[in-house]
Amino acid sequence: MLMSVIEGAYEAPAYPELAGKRVLITGVSSSSGVDVARAFAEHKARLILQFAEESEAMQCVAEVVAPHALDVEVYGPIDNDSEGIVQFSRAVAQSFGRLDAVINLVPLDADRLDPAAGASTVERMVAQQLLLPCLLSKIAANRMSLCYADGLILNVATLAAHRPGAAHAFATVARSALAAMTRSQAQEWAARGIRFNAIAPSVQLPFQASPWGEPDIAALALYLASGQGKELSGHVFEAEAA
Repeated sequence: MLMSVIEGAYEAPAYPELAGKRVLITGVSSSSGVDVARAFAEHKARLILQFAEESEAMQCVAEVVAPHALDVEVYGPIDNDSEGIVQFSRAVAQSFGRLDAVINLVPLDADRLDPAAGASTVERMVAQQLLLPCLLSKIAANRMSLCYADGLILNVATLAAHRPGAAHAFATVARSALAAMTRSQAQEWAARGIRFNAIAPSVQLPFQASPWGEPDIAALALYLASGQGKELSGHVFEAEAA
């Protein structure tokens, strides 16, 4: 399903209605989120970029997108706990007042998982790593609702792991949890015009790196945030086999 939507997005690369939209992108790093930020900047959006780590990449990315975006606000890492996420959300609200789209880039880490770990351990690790997109999505949706704004929330989960067994178990649980969260939130907020979608890691065996590149993520994010994507909510897109 991902590629069919992407192909449609490439056929219509320009979405003038995105000009001036307030877009929050979390989890940006030197290897993730740059093309997404650039794509929205080229559509004259107002950007809030939250970086996963303190590095020179923060300044470099800001310099790349600044000439195109209407505004750019940059934030560093935030604590992955309820208090840290709430504080960050308040700061974002003070920056632009409202949000039109939120894209959470969520790198899932299975490297620390013992291949012999039980189901409860895997579920606990997944829950911890999905805490930020889960809580931030709720806060952002509530903010959109208070501002009487239609909006998009897209959670993009990627999996980087080096051990096929652990990676597959982790990806299976993560995809199931992300799908349940996405569909539940989509149903909860549908009446207020707020859409939830996600991209989940592949659960195919043998485990291999995702075959879709970041330009595809950028194209999908633009499509879903545009008028053409307003009918899509509650969908979980998954990479197709290479």
